[in-house]
Amino acid sequence: MASRTVERKWELPTTISPACRPSTSDGWSAIRFRDLTIRNVFVFLAGSVSVSGTLSHDFRGKWCQALLPERLEKCFAQPSLPPRFSVRDMSVNTRNRKHSMSASEFTQIPPIVPRRRITGMSAVLLPFAADHSVDWPAFEAHVERTMAAGLIPAVNMDTGYINLLDDQTQAEVLQRTQRLTAGQRFVAGAFVGDTSGSPLNLDEYFRRMQQIEQSGGTPVIFQSWGLTQQHDDDIVDTYRKISSHCERFVGFELGTVFLPFGKIYSLDVYHELMKIGNCIGAKHSSLEREAEWERLTLRNQVRPDFMVLTGNDLAIDMVMYGSDYLLGLSSYCPDLFGVRDRMWEAGDPAFYQLNDVLQYLGFFGFRKPVAAYKHTCAQLLHLRGMISSSLTHPNGVTRPDSDIPILEALLEQLAVYESD
Repeated sequence: MASRTVERKWELPTTISPACRPSTSDGWSAIRFRDLTIRNVFVFLAGSVSVSGTLSHDFRGKWCQALLPERLEKCFAQPSLPPRFSVRDMSVNTRNRKHSMSASEFTQIPPIVPRRRITGMSAVLLPFAADHSVDWPAFEAHVERTMAAGLIPAVNMDTGYINLLDDQTQAEVLQRTQRLTAGQRFVAGAFVGDTSGSPLNLDEYFRRMQQIEQSGGTPVIFQSWGLTQQHDDDIVDTYRKISSHCERFVGFELGTVFLPFGKIYSLDVYHELMKIGNCIGAKHSSLEREAEWERLTLRNQVRPDFMVLTGNDLAIDMVMYGSDYLLGLSSYCPDLFGVRDRMWEAGDPAFYQLNDVLQYLGFFGFRKPVAAYKHTCAQLLHLRGMISSSLTHPNGVTRPDSDIPILEALLEQLAVYESD
């Protein structure tokens, strides 16, 4: 007996960007498998699939931001969706989050905010020379390049190998950045190294924060084992104590795909963090759109001036929904992120195409093992002639040389924007 084809519409916001609407000329198409049609979800780029402004779902309770072509049939060959199914239903019912704040209240997709001035903070790669020493001239040039693009340098972050640096190198990064920024704004990671089971070392956090502020920067509070292994109430109390020892700071929640001591906080903790007046924002690095949408919805209701800084290198279009950013991907090409941000503020439709190519670069660079994205960054900057070597930190995770031709092909697509 022949199966009946049924079309179901996904409940996406009516303010969805033009790049996400149906078209017969821009490469968008419907993908039909058995009794399901999902329209305008995928845009094909450089032989793979990426997502712009929306999501796909593999029907096993996990949100996917990109599906390779060979995975599509496996993912969609499942029973049809129930009647009256919506994105909001799935986001509530398939996530077993346990916190007192109502998930259904905060999992709605926020409206797109056009022509907004984006605050971009770009993590600065720490380059290495052929002899595996820090290439300080290349580092300084990259800080200057970041500022010239209109972005705020973020030093001593994960992209700068903060967890692998000794005290002397961390201090030199701050000293050089202070001289280069000359009073302009920059942020820096306040990192406390410890091990699983270690107690919280607040004194070391205070020391790191003081060192950053004396250099003219704003501390970004890196997580540690001692911080994240506490109960939620104690985590909130820790941030309150931190707030009393600095003028202002940036919070940070980091997924374990980046570092093992990371933790994505409950909405309750995030809500309390927003109540701390001198916490100006928080970087969110879960690599999940839904969790970030929850934070944006909560921010819009509770404290509109609080910066939700996306760290989602797999969904850099989160800026369309009101996120600002603190990204490692922007270190690959801060100049082009600056171009993209100005396009969004001007309402230039070229934003979408440039964002798509940058996003493909993000999918490629931040594939597993995710920590190797720093080596991809060094490879790309070396291809662009911006650093002298493509080496990563001696203890860093590496990428194969076979990545180089793919990066070269991506640079060809990005070259048209370099003169803007």
